[in-house]
Amino acid sequence: MSRISHIDLDDRNLPPPTPEIEQERKVAIYDLIEDNSFVLPAREGREAPDGPYHLGLSIRDKRLVFDIQTEGGDKAAEFHLSLSPFRQVVKDYYQICESYFNAVKTLPPSQIETIDMARRGIHNEGSRVLQERLEGKAEVDTDTARRLFTLICVLHFGG
Repeated sequence: MSRISHIDLDDRNLPPPTPEIEQERKVAIYDLIEDNSFVLPAREGREAPDGPYHLGLSIRDKRLVFDIQTEGGDKAAEFHLSLSPFRQVVKDYYQICESYFNAVKTLPPSQIETIDMARRGIHNEGSRVLQERLEGKAEVDTDTARRLFTLICVLHFGG
């Protein structure tokens, strides 16, 4: 039961996403709900409430906010992460994604594959940064971190 069962992205104050970013977001949310590992460790001597969890992701005061509730609506945890460690990797990820989306329209498969490998590498770096930033707050596996990183990118750059 240590998993996320529902995700809310607070993107009310963001411009509408491009079709490509909207598709990435939908896929990330779908894949995350289907298969994820999200464990809240005991904190301050108290056991964390059991999951599954509802996760609210937002940016407030230039901080990434994880608002976690139980399925019954009780507060399970809330933590705020600085966006600074994510800035460069998110910027790099958006640049390589733009190159990838453009390449798909015009380049041969071999060149698309090279760009896609670079895109996956940057995505892996972003998920590693997220896992480091979540240390002591939540434990996530690599696939969960990758999908959460995609959603952070959507929020970080405003769609």
